[in-house]
Amino acid sequence: MADGTRSVRGGSPASSPVLGGRGRVTAVATTGGSSPPGHGFRRVTLTKPTFCHYCTDFIWGLAGYQCEVCNFMSHEKCLKNIKIPCSCVAPSLVRVPVAHCFGSPGHYKRKFCTVCRKALESPALRCEVCELHVHTDCILFACSDCRQCHQDGHQDHDTYHHHWREGNLSSSARCEVCKKTCGSSEVLSGMRCEWCGIVSHAACYVIVPPECTFGRLRNMILPPSCVQLFSRNFSKLHCFRVIENLQTEPDEDDDADGSTQGSTKDVQISTDSSKQTLKIFDGNDAVKRNQFRLISVPRITKNEEVVEAALRAYYINDDQQEYELQTFTQQALLSDDVINRNDAVEDSNLSSVFRESVPEAWIIRAKPKDEEVIRIYPAWLKVGMAYVSLRVNKDSTTQTVIKEVLPLLGKQTECLENFKLVEVLMGSKQVQRMVLDSQELILNRLKDIRKTSIRQMNQTRFYIAENNKSIVRVNLFVGGLPPQLSREEYTNILKAELAIKTNVVSVSHVYQAQGAVVLEISCFSEAERIYMLVKDTTVNDKPLNVVVIPEVVASKIPQNCCPILVFVNPKSGGLKGRDLLYSFRKLLNPHQVFELTNGGPLPGFHTFCKVPSFRVLVCGGDGTVGWVLGALEEIRHKLACSEPSVAILPLGTGNDLGRVLRWGAGYSGEDPYSILVSVDEADDVLMDRWTILLDADEPAEAAENGVAEPEPPKIVQMNNYCGLGIDAELSLDFHHAREEEPGKFNSRFHNKGVYVKVGLQKISHTRNLHKDIKLQVDQQEVELPSIEGLIFINIPSWGSGADLWGSDSDNRFEKPRIDDGLLEVVGVTGVVHMVHMLKKSKKQKKTGSMKEMRGDISISEGGR
Repeated sequence: MADGTRSVRGGSPASSPVLGGRGRVTAVATTGGSSPPGHGFRRVTLTKPTFCHYCTDFIWGLAGYQCEVCNFMSHEKCLKNIKIPCSCVAPSLVRVPVAHCFGSPGHYKRKFCTVCRKALESPALRCEVCELHVHTDCILFACSDCRQCHQDGHQDHDTYHHHWREGNLSSSARCEVCKKTCGSSEVLSGMRCEWCGIVSHAACYVIVPPECTFGRLRNMILPPSCVQLFSRNFSKLHCFRVIENLQTEPDEDDDADGSTQGSTKDVQISTDSSKQTLKIFDGNDAVKRNQFRLISVPRITKNEEVVEAALRAYYINDDQQEYELQTFTQQALLSDDVINRNDAVEDSNLSSVFRESVPEAWIIRAKPKDEEVIRIYPAWLKVGMAYVSLRVNKDSTTQTVIKEVLPLLGKQTECLENFKLVEVLMGSKQVQRMVLDSQELILNRLKDIRKTSIRQMNQTRFYIAENNKSIVRVNLFVGGLPPQLSREEYTNILKAELAIKTNVVSVSHVYQAQGAVVLEISCFSEAERIYMLVKDTTVNDKPLNVVVIPEVVASKIPQNCCPILVFVNPKSGGLKGRDLLYSFRKLLNPHQVFELTNGGPLPGFHTFCKVPSFRVLVCGGDGTVGWVLGALEEIRHKLACSEPSVAILPLGTGNDLGRVLRWGAGYSGEDPYSILVSVDEADDVLMDRWTILLDADEPAEAAENGVAEPEPPKIVQMNNYCGLGIDAELSLDFHHAREEEPGKFNSRFHNKGVYVKVGLQKISHTRNLHKDIKLQVDQQEVELPSIEGLIFINIPSWGSGADLWGSDSDNRFEKPRIDDGLLEVVGVTGVVHMVHMLKKSKKQKKTGSMKEMRGDISISEGGR
């Protein structure tokens, strides 16, 4: 992982400031051995209240200093202390390139773009794994510096450093070093480790010990060194099982980084007759996609100054003498080949100026070089970041570079054939790796990259790696298949529907009861093909679902670590699950957080099947808890930890189980970090779970001999209570209403209102249930009064907190408990009786709240 220098950067203005050579200050390093932040500060006149990005204090007076690239604002007195690097040098500070996982654009209040350092006023993007927020037009310039949450065969290591991210802290955040407030709601300021959560000032974080211990949640976090996932071309959304919103997701075909159209966020077409606005393309790829940046320059300007402004727009801090601007006509914009149409090439050696007649669109080109200095990074380096500089010429090939680099890295005795040179493009949404051919000319390769995109050249680096044969193993969980089939039958179905190649695809695990299999694939292209094909495949008119799942290496889990497996149902209750998903992915390893609408609970349990000890947190209503407990009961014999403790974060409407176990009446926005701490400190308690057998009313007629045979009983698992009659009828009507219009059921208040509505519709109905059923308790028949419903109770809470039985004991019965192996039976005479019991319960003192999280559940089979 990276230290603070790696993950902190300034950003990209949507346009260049007004050009001018006076009053500029170049920031220099202030601490021994540290890299220069790379800023280019310029004295500016302040026209509105402005705060310093270093000390967060108000800048008094009319003058301040602003970086011409990343908009970093500073007092004059703070310039010498700035340690936050500019975006133009950020790619060179990345330790391990890890792409971000951007979800759908959204509105984020009181957040700042990590790239351009401006407030997120329009729809913006955020990484689902780390605290990175960017404007949609700044995403191209975001570094691939996300958290490394798993090992993928590239620079894997077991020691983790703090992964610092700048800004977007709470105003009450306090520095770990000086204990003073370090958060700000006015500017992007302050540092936060995205693993352990400690916060610090920009001036203090450099003295924090680099090694990260994962903080207070260390025993609950699944260490990244224990997780393996060979993803390659799978996007981060697929790797972390993030459901995409197709209506708002940016066009994936725009760029490998998910780029957007050229920005006009801050640049308006100039109405000043002394200025003009120019479109700047950074290469052939930008021309084809019509993706440009706008700069505003005076109409009479030196050529060098315009080149400098164009480079700043693309966050390039190279010498402007190495670049030139070439023009092309509007017709050339529509052509696939613009290289041969650039007839009007400016001579950068002349003192030429831009005048009113110049074209409005330009393309940046790098001047040809006879030799160049490149950086070569050793891929086997486990800790720290180092590289060797090597001068290459027109005759230098990949093989000669490897031959010259090995002695510099202390491997002069090694054979050249054992090493390879890898080109890595560190895009914000995808890190692309390509092994260079041994005879490829390095200068030609650099020339091709710059022709494609000057920006991509700034995000490209070269690694020398050992030429080991890597093991490819991709695991796909495929659900929705017919249940109760054999391994061979599932294989035949997959052959017929997906045309799988059995020489690279095998069925490693079979879950017959759930109709699911796990495929182990030894070919990246085949894994990608199957993944995309499954989404559009149905078997027996039932759509299949597929999930990319990681492999947890149990032997690497520390002995005192008991990771938590989190299930979230985003549709429960008040629809607060989406925010909780993001929070838990950020606080924990995202590979231990599963969304139940994406494959159910089985993929999560399969991922943790080899973990010797783990806990479960279910975020949802009572129905969601029952769903997870039922899945756990079916596959517990396949788990190394067959009886994990289960905690509840109640998101449902009634939340009776959450009330009984003292998790509260419902989630109302409490801090997810505090919730995890409460789960870690909770006590284990036992709770009965019951298996109910429902026999068929009439025997079914067999198709072969016409002999009547009874249908097999239907098996139902019960956790809270089971109702017959009016109670079950109201619940069924509510379920049907929610299935018809799920979008309306977005709050507990509305959900309870629907219960009231369906109850009023049944208030005049008479069922005389006592005439249709018989009740036996302890093998003795009980005479029933005139009732309309029976409720079998396992917990002392029903209908959002009503205790139907009563918690006090009398001479006939003991005080009920959730682990006594007994059921309580209550009869209700109608809707009015049910409402009366609910009102009586509301008068009692509330005993549970989200601040009193004390109880976990350990599964205990209570009886039948």
